[in-house]
Amino acid sequence: MLRTPLVCIIFAASAVAAPTGYTASVEVSGPTRLDWIFTTATQSPAKPPAKFLPDDYDSKKQAYELFVPTRKDTKKPAPAILFISAGDDPQGWKTFEKTCKESGLVFIGVRNAGNNVPGPKRCRIVLDCLDDVRRQVPLDPDRTYISGFSGGARMACSIGFALPELFGGILPLCASGELRPEPWLRHRLIDRLSMALVTGTTDFNRGEVERWRGPFWKEIGIRTRVWTPAIGHTLPSPAIASEAIKWLEEGREKRDALAKKHPATRATSDGALSREDAAKALLSEGKERLKTKEGLHSGLMLMKGVLERWPDLATAAEAKKVLQEQEGKPDRSWEKDDVAEQLKYLTAEARSLSDYAIKGIPEGSQYAKQRPNLAKRAIELWMVVIENTPDSPAAKEGKEKLPALEKLAGKG
Repeated sequence: MLRTPLVCIIFAASAVAAPTGYTASVEVSGPTRLDWIFTTATQSPAKPPAKFLPDDYDSKKQAYELFVPTRKDTKKPAPAILFISAGDDPQGWKTFEKTCKESGLVFIGVRNAGNNVPGPKRCRIVLDCLDDVRRQVPLDPDRTYISGFSGGARMACSIGFALPELFGGILPLCASGELRPEPWLRHRLIDRLSMALVTGTTDFNRGEVERWRGPFWKEIGIRTRVWTPAIGHTLPSPAIASEAIKWLEEGREKRDALAKKHPATRATSDGALSREDAAKALLSEGKERLKTKEGLHSGLMLMKGVLERWPDLATAAEAKKVLQEQEGKPDRSWEKDDVAEQLKYLTAEARSLSDYAIKGIPEGSQYAKQRPNLAKRAIELWMVVIENTPDSPAAKEGKEKLPALEKLAGKG
């Protein structure tokens, strides 16, 4: 059977207020305070690993385009769209201009962070820009949406999946991303984020978005919707963008209610926690969840998260102690929940990945060569489901799909 062993300061913002209206290029005033390292790593060390950034990297050489709407109350946190382009030139403003002007959203278009930029550096640039705006305009984390086009969409997913406390939702255009493996982060996505995916009827990424990622995320409980307008691999119309933003906004009451119950699920509007305080906040939430039977599993996964993310801190040692104490208790009901959750994820991805491999990749597509490996991965997922729940409806479904998958994988 599946089983995962359990043990395996807010800084004040200070900057000149951003000018109202559209500004084509704003220079970053200083390094981000946000945990950019964690977006492309499994831990949050005090210093970035060697070679994560070029030796000459300078936050003050980064820039972004900015739109700030006229606001009656400048102290009230504003909603925002953070956009990552596929190329170095920002390309999302025209798509979101109408929505931002009509609905009062701040727009941040990151410059010089295209697909040619290495992942860690790209994440650093994006978060340098986001935090620079947060120093000038307080942004509402429940209504800040990270978006991007193509490779920029994948980067938006990477950042949003790692730091969900900063965002209310993710809006990937013509691409998607891969979930992180940490259980507590998956819980965060299910509890907090909304996923608004847009592809096109002739987009070469349509199958991935419409048949694989979208259905997978929705089945495991993430609030998800997919739009498929009559376009190719290109930015959608302002009307589609507005509709997607409106849908994302509909989830804000749930996010607010979650943060009132568990404050660590939401970042502040203009500051950032130190490593020590971020770890303490998650530890505190984990302990609070452990007080109830229904919160036992999620609380333990948070403890695991603290231990794995900040292993050098005293907070990690405290989390490890809690995990070890739980291992020694007679109540091991969390194991059942853990196994059930893993099987839920495996089944959902096996189902959606099978659909993508069998029906979602047109012949002649640039992804056709990947079909055998995708089919093999789907087979592996189904075999785990079949082995662990041989008499379940999911196992029956897997057995029915195996012949087609084996043929695609070259085994039939």
